[in-house]
Amino acid sequence: MIESSTQPAGPRRRLWVWAASCAAIALALWLFWPKGAEPPGGRGFRGGAGQSTPVSVVEVVSGRIDRTLRALGTVTAPATVTIRSRVDGPLQSLHFADGQSVQAGDLLAVIDPRPFQIQLQQAQGQQAQHAAQLENARRDLARYEQLFKQDSVARQQLDTARAQVRELLGQAKIDQAAVEDAQLQLGYTQITAPVAGRLGLRKVDVGNMVHASDAGGLVVLTQNQPIDVLFSIAQTRLPALLQARRASPDLQTQLMGQAGGPVLATGRLIAVDNQIDVATGTVQLKARFDNADESLFPNQFVQVRLRLGLEEGLVLPLRAVQRSSAGEYVYRVDAQDKAHVVAVVTGVDDGNQVVVESGVQAGDRIVVEGTDRLREGSLVEVVAPQAGDASQGSDS
Repeated sequence: MIESSTQPAGPRRRLWVWAASCAAIALALWLFWPKGAEPPGGRGFRGGAGQSTPVSVVEVVSGRIDRTLRALGTVTAPATVTIRSRVDGPLQSLHFADGQSVQAGDLLAVIDPRPFQIQLQQAQGQQAQHAAQLENARRDLARYEQLFKQDSVARQQLDTARAQVRELLGQAKIDQAAVEDAQLQLGYTQITAPVAGRLGLRKVDVGNMVHASDAGGLVVLTQNQPIDVLFSIAQTRLPALLQARRASPDLQTQLMGQAGGPVLATGRLIAVDNQIDVATGTVQLKARFDNADESLFPNQFVQVRLRLGLEEGLVLPLRAVQRSSAGEYVYRVDAQDKAHVVAVVTGVDDGNQVVVESGVQAGDRIVVEGTDRLREGSLVEVVAPQAGDASQGSDS
């Protein structure tokens, strides 16, 4: 009987398990460790304990900015006219093209004038007939007056002759009114533009019967030079507006197609409504623009920027001001390059800069870039802004 000697299996199995675990951990680190990442103690990690966050800062300075009110406005034509016929008849001709610009008094359309010419001739004929009767009645009256002086006719005949003349004088006025009315109706067959502006698309073609009662009319004419813009501001802004308007009645108003976009037109404020809308707490304003290039169209939505004048104070870039549920705040950097949250109260802004009424002092360093990685007491590293960011900030 042969005996075999063997080593204990437990320690050897544990050694293999430990080696396999180490190999798996090393493989996982090699596969999932970010390429090019630096170790936790390296410079690539930002915001950790003892590590600095790169930021760009500006100093609070005293300056002046435009007090500006912003609102969403609607372009409105000063005059919108639905061109209708004032008489009934077939449309004989049109003298405009769709979308054409016209001047006041330009001929637009002609209704068949022949029935109205006949009516005018009838009225003129009746007027001539009664005029002849009046002339004869006046001659008779002159004879009766002569005979009455000779005591050859009765007083009653003289009075009758005088009454006949007065009756025919009244008829002459009626005839004249009938002639003028016929001339007026004939004039209505030529439809002219009541104001200067731009026509829309025609709604009736030549040959169709048109009526004075037609609701749609022939075409719509809108005045677009000048043109108005209606917009509303909150009632809390009304005192500042009225104060600025007392100093300068024609406040400058600018229009943009979108917020921060190029200026489409520059005009002036011409009217403030006489009551506040209780449903919205706003008051409506109207500004007028020359619209020489006709870039503004009725019912177009625009961004309105109303300038109230200059205001002095401590000025910061608008993008430096952060907002939360607790209010507005900024990050101020102290002498040890640590960022601190400071609550501020802001005033008016011009879209690029804002007046800070409280919370900061002149010379304070305020973070304008890199705020998303900061918290109270964060250590920062002040760096120059990138060229792209700097140009963007200057254009905003």
